[in-house]
Amino acid sequence: MSNTDDNKLRLDKWLWAARFFKTRSLATDAIEGGKVHVNGQRVKPSKIVQLNQEITIQIGFMEKTIIVKALSNQRRPFSEASQLYEETPESISKREELKEQRQFEPQIHAGRPTKKDRRLIHQFINKKN
Repeated sequence: MSNTDDNKLRLDKWLWAARFFKTRSLATDAIEGGKVHVNGQRVKPSKIVQLNQEITIQIGFMEKTIIVKALSNQRRPFSEASQLYEETPESISKREELKEQRQFEPQIHAGRPTKKDRRLIHQFINKKN
């Protein structure tokens, strides 16, 4: 891990280096959109990240609560980037619980049926007659 000078690193850059977002602009948009909280507070992209801070990140259905363990301003492979943080046990159990709940929810299909869907619909209707 390459520590930055004086251990000062912007939140958007750290989230990018830790591989939560593909680009810094996506990280900035998420922070400005209220999807990222530091110690329970909504923050700006320029917030300075410090060790042992608790960061909550919401990406789609997934919400992770992590603790900052190291600082790096370089984007490294996932194996190295995952050493920058540690996910809390409560966050892991909550994500697993939500994952199980989503499996049992009905799948909503939006838009027109595909060719395969139409065949299945016609097949189902013809069986009833």
